[in-house]
Amino acid sequence: MQTLFKKSLLAVVVGFTMANIATAANVPAGTKLAQKQELVWNVSANPATLDPQKMEGDVEGYFARQLFETLVTSDEKGHILPGAATSWEHSDDFKTWTFNLRPDAKWSNGEPVTAADFVYAWQRLADPNTASPYASYLDFLKLENADKVLEGKAQVKDLGVEAKDDHTLVLHLTEAVPYVDKLVEHYVLSPVNKKVVEQFGDAWTKPGNLVGNGAFKLVSMVVNEKATLERNQYYWDNAKTVLEKVTLLPIESAATDVARYRAGDEDVTGKELPIELFAKLKKEVPNEIYTPPVLCTYTYEMNTVKPPFNDVKVRKALSLALDRTIMTDKILQQGQTPAYLFTPPFINGAEKMKNPEWASWDQKKRNQEALKLLKEAGYDKSKPLSFKLLYNTSDNHKKLAIAAQSIWKKNLQGVVDVALDNQEWKTYLDTRRQGNSQMARAGWCADYNEATTFLNYFLSNSANNRAFYKNKEYDDLIASSFRAKTDEERAEIYAKAEQILVKDSAVINVYYYVQPRLVKPWVKGFAANHPAKNYYLKDVYIIQH
Repeated sequence: MQTLFKKSLLAVVVGFTMANIATAANVPAGTKLAQKQELVWNVSANPATLDPQKMEGDVEGYFARQLFETLVTSDEKGHILPGAATSWEHSDDFKTWTFNLRPDAKWSNGEPVTAADFVYAWQRLADPNTASPYASYLDFLKLENADKVLEGKAQVKDLGVEAKDDHTLVLHLTEAVPYVDKLVEHYVLSPVNKKVVEQFGDAWTKPGNLVGNGAFKLVSMVVNEKATLERNQYYWDNAKTVLEKVTLLPIESAATDVARYRAGDEDVTGKELPIELFAKLKKEVPNEIYTPPVLCTYTYEMNTVKPPFNDVKVRKALSLALDRTIMTDKILQQGQTPAYLFTPPFINGAEKMKNPEWASWDQKKRNQEALKLLKEAGYDKSKPLSFKLLYNTSDNHKKLAIAAQSIWKKNLQGVVDVALDNQEWKTYLDTRRQGNSQMARAGWCADYNEATTFLNYFLSNSANNRAFYKNKEYDDLIASSFRAKTDEERAEIYAKAEQILVKDSAVINVYYYVQPRLVKPWVKGFAANHPAKNYYLKDVYIIQH
């Protein structure tokens, strides 16, 4: 009890101390700034929505972090910083968290941001009528009554989030969650302006209507062309924001992206670099290329409730037969590493996790076991396993899908027939959400630096779970982690949960990401090495060049 009390005090001290340094762009003394403070960044697709409570992808997150501000933000190394909250503290049992909001925070229309705005947004996220793809995040946060509200068995007013006064937000949890301050950075927990949402309905996110509390405001949005953001004069730290204008591009082709960058039309490239140009770029612009490891796993996700992937033998056979080293070392060649577990090994809480035994086998032995499993499942050359592999528009996703198709054909001796299906981002998201894909290229990136951000994905009640995987033993194990007394005990539970995913072959893990990107040398403050890819343009400035 004494240790917990010390931690509670520390939370308060850290919150107040960090509030003093949580400014926007940190421009060193003597720096000569460019007269034109504008940034052009390719975010690689059109956002499916600009409504924080309806978002689910990284593209949408890039927009959200500029237009809205959550309770906390983070620096380039992923360390938590005050955002809309200046400080926070928790009870000894980690079940009550109190966030103290900035008294000077305002919406982009000049109205004050209050604790009631967060309550409204979170209730809206939980409301089944919103149909949020990320609604279960509130259950992961263990807010009181979150599960009942999500199921429509309780009213949104019963959700365990309270505006004690205009500048005090209190979270009431059902379990001990010692990492709440990491969880609340997620963009779906952004506040929204109730008056604006109710006035405009679904049109509230259109340019001219959208009101946010972030460092920038939306000026224009032309689908397939660009979005334009400008500084929000009412942002609490606007005096230290340097960028005047931000242009976000939706270029899906990595080759076109690099060509635009090298022609001087972009300052920061998108989510990938062309495989065939990578070595050349590394040689020609070594100081502009970044390839940091990030907390993301690339997968081939199977619909586990529909044939043929409702059969664990089929799922395991395809996982065994996929030679991941060909994909990382021969195709990508950018520093990606083969993945045999869903949870990246370098995230907090993964210390006890071990690869499956078959990860140490040579590929020949894996192929033999895969063919045996397929035969037991009723597939052979006379009756091959046929399915479609869906991927969203991207040069690299296409190359990898073609490679996977070829690897399975060769290693499984023609017993598998894979057709490829390409869809643009918004359609692809909808197809997976509706359960209309058999196998889909997927990727999951950390919402916070703790293993549950990956393990929660496969819970039976997870709104993100596009594999539609369900296992009560797995659910119960994750639930037990909240009763763990130590980090070590919690890590052991996580390791057991990951082994259940391995046993059930819930997903085909392919590789752990790096984030290849080009950034112009005059762009400073862009957190290209952020482990969770949380980029805040309020920190960016352009030097003379």
